[in-house]
Amino acid sequence: MEQQRVVLLRRSFLAGLGLAMGGLALGLAEGDAEAAPPPPAPSSLPTEPGLRTGVFLHIGTDGTVSIVCHRSEMGQGIRSSLPVLIADELGADMARVKIVQGDGDKAYGDQNTDGSRSVRDGYEPMRRVGATARAMLVAAAAKKWRVPAAECVAEQHAVHHAKSKRSLDFRELVADAAKLPVPDAKTVALRPAAELKRVGGPLPLLDGPAIVTGAAQFGADVRLPGMLTAVIARPPVVGGKVARYDGARALAVPGVKKLVDLPGPKGGAVGFQPLGGVAVVADSTWAAMRGRAALQIEWDHGANAAYDSASYRQALSAAARAPGKVVRKVGDVDGAFAKAARTIEAEYYVPHLAHAAMEPPSAVARVDANGCEVWAPTQNPQAARTEVARALGVGEDKVAVHVTFLGGGFGRKSKPDYCAEAALLARAMGAPVRVQWTREDDVQSGYFHSVSAQYLKAGLDADGKVSAWLHRTAFPPIPSTFDGKVKTPSENELGLGVLDLALASPNVRAEACDAPAHVRIGWLRSVCNIFHAFAVQSFIDEIAHARQADPREVLLEVLGPARKASPAELGVQKVPNYGAPIEQHPVDVGRLRHVIERVTEISGWAAARKAGRAVGLAAHRSFLTYVAVVAAVSKDALGKVQVDEVWLVADPGTVVNLDRVRSQMEGAVVFGMSIALHGAITVKGGAVEQTNFRDYPVVRSTEVPKRIHVEIVKSDAPPGGVGEPGVPPVAPAIANAVFALTKTRARELPLRRLGL
Repeated sequence: MEQQRVVLLRRSFLAGLGLAMGGLALGLAEGDAEAAPPPPAPSSLPTEPGLRTGVFLHIGTDGTVSIVCHRSEMGQGIRSSLPVLIADELGADMARVKIVQGDGDKAYGDQNTDGSRSVRDGYEPMRRVGATARAMLVAAAAKKWRVPAAECVAEQHAVHHAKSKRSLDFRELVADAAKLPVPDAKTVALRPAAELKRVGGPLPLLDGPAIVTGAAQFGADVRLPGMLTAVIARPPVVGGKVARYDGARALAVPGVKKLVDLPGPKGGAVGFQPLGGVAVVADSTWAAMRGRAALQIEWDHGANAAYDSASYRQALSAAARAPGKVVRKVGDVDGAFAKAARTIEAEYYVPHLAHAAMEPPSAVARVDANGCEVWAPTQNPQAARTEVARALGVGEDKVAVHVTFLGGGFGRKSKPDYCAEAALLARAMGAPVRVQWTREDDVQSGYFHSVSAQYLKAGLDADGKVSAWLHRTAFPPIPSTFDGKVKTPSENELGLGVLDLALASPNVRAEACDAPAHVRIGWLRSVCNIFHAFAVQSFIDEIAHARQADPREVLLEVLGPARKASPAELGVQKVPNYGAPIEQHPVDVGRLRHVIERVTEISGWAAARKAGRAVGLAAHRSFLTYVAVVAAVSKDALGKVQVDEVWLVADPGTVVNLDRVRSQMEGAVVFGMSIALHGAITVKGGAVEQTNFRDYPVVRSTEVPKRIHVEIVKSDAPPGGVGEPGVPPVAPAIANAVFALTKTRARELPLRRLGL
């Protein structure tokens, strides 16, 4: 009997589980070609009659409220947060609200789901969207009843007049409200915060059922009629190109349709351009992968072939030891060092890191006479639209980018090179093409978090207090990806833990040192805060142990009393401050001190140290949020360090979705542990040495602490970021705990490579 190969797709399996409550139903499909039909393209707001106050909100004549979520959903619950701000301000019943995913369109303003900005940037604007529609519905009801609008309230999807005990559902008011002039959103009155019924609590994850049942559409789930699949052999060295190749064996693989040469970056800067190479286009992913494996390619590696991370580390450390560009200055540091009773100095190193999201990049593109459509798990659909238009040589008005769910992003999917690849191949093939990156592609050919070397020196007076502070930081800057001549860290990058670090010392100097880039440098979750927090918080712990003092007390002493540190106190002309006004989001030492005091209280810091438990402490301000972490470690049966328990206290200001904030902080602990224990991308001969999770591991379930305690400070301060601020203190807290356990000071990451 002939055996038939049957492939069980994850999507079909989950869908079957979700539908089969009385038994087990499995959806089967044979290969890629038999997958589900394409999802409907995410659309803008409905065009049928109703109340439409702008690009974010439409209320239909049946009362259905459609709300656009213009940011990307990658597990952080943004589709369950931003729309609720509109709905609560409007007074809508969430059971009658429909969430619409926004395509890439400048009409929405900034769509880049990056920098922990979605809620903090959208908090007031989204409320004003809801308040505008509410004002129009209330005005329509007041006019109908001939009563003052001030006597009417909108709640539970209706407008009510208490004095006459009358109510009208939104659907009964839409037609009249739509005839009224749309008020200026800047002038409409917002509700008192206490009237926001859902905001601030543990909101349900609206997309949870779709994700659990398999109905949610991720990038690789998109299927179009006649679609082909491509994998690409990219130059292993940035700036490299194909010297020659033999494609005969690849074309002989069943299912392979064509080999397509892809151009490399033009103009001297990589930017978001594809790396080039040879694409293998086939009728299935497996055939394309087999075809690529059969390619015989000789590469011209180019100038970056000499890049070796081991030797580069030495050059980077030398740069950090030498004087750099002064970017922050308070008092007379050199004079204070000359008078110091004691000096302490240390160097710290953090290697390149990869994003390692669970879902590697993918994109589907269709090109015809009318233009190009792209479906992709992108964090930045507008950038994708721009890059696709550039690659095809067409206007952006000819490109539509539809956003699918993202299986993790961490900044990698803000760079749309994979979208441009799909568009170029769809045009070349005259058919829809899905570009699929493998795990190996993602680890070896992505954008990497910058490698860093840092030098810190402190002068202590006779009482052991820090009288002088010097911090030098050297790392290839992110702007180098867009301008190959850039070697000096940007002001914004230095604002991630150097320029905005409040210190009580009267003498402070920070210097930035040059470092050329040889790989694509990009932002990764919490960006430069990772290595700046690791160095600073480890160094303060070193000062404490040198003084034989409690690290908690020394940390609080180094930060100084509660205050709002001005740019003048920090020794800078301005604080980049994540693009936010310093008046609205000051460098608030009081808030940082509070999370330190609180996390050491709930962790039983003093009692744990007295009992001999190995605990470490670190705290950091990033993305306008304040986070402190205590980690407890021990050794397992094999003598390896294990993280037993973690406490995290965060003050992110006003919270919209408490459950998602808590989840983000828990996830940050795990992400930070991966950096602390495992994360290291190394390069030899210009090429990344790691390939997959086997040699670029992330924290597994067996390594996760038995208990992660998260406390969110209740605050009425403006919203800060949430997705990234939990990461920076985790690695130094673990490293400081490791010192408490082993008396071995880890001045570099990851710890596993040090044998810990």
